[in-house]
Amino acid sequence: MSIWWSLQLRRDASSVPLARRLLRGAMDTAGVDADVSHDLSLALTEACSNAVRHAAGASEMFRVTASIDGDVCHIEVIDSGPGFPPAAEPPGEPDTDASPGGVPDPLAIGDGKLDSDPFRVPEQEAREDPGQRESGRGLSLIAALSDHVRFDNRSLTGGAVVSFDKVLKWREDSLLHV
Repeated sequence: MSIWWSLQLRRDASSVPLARRLLRGAMDTAGVDADVSHDLSLALTEACSNAVRHAAGASEMFRVTASIDGDVCHIEVIDSGPGFPPAAEPPGEPDTDASPGGVPDPLAIGDGKLDSDPFRVPEQEAREDPGQRESGRGLSLIAALSDHVRFDNRSLTGGAVVSFDKVLKWREDSLLHV
């Protein structure tokens, strides 16, 4: 059995706890372990907060999609802001966005402009002294709380995509785990 939901939310601070509560409620009802549920809801809070704070752009909305399929929870937050900054390319390095033969991969997600490592945390590279900053830890926190994370940009409409997965642990009274 699996569950899936998607929300289109206003880019407003009041949307963040709404998304978090819906996720926690779904995981609690399904029987997900409380520690795993806490980790995922904290990661979702950070992703939604980033969409609210940094996504001023074409739309005043952002989208949250979450699914529990088998033993994995997948969450994706998409906004319409400027997206993540591209990684600085080392001098003299060739452009590696195209697949062998120079033909772009039509199945590739995003615009490929971040760099060859979609798992890097973009905000980490933009800070001079990470130990002294008071903000900018959200993406690192999402990565630490998840088993798999991807930061990307939407190629056609613009905006950032933060998606992350976590393997679930179940309570003994869970409804979904068989």
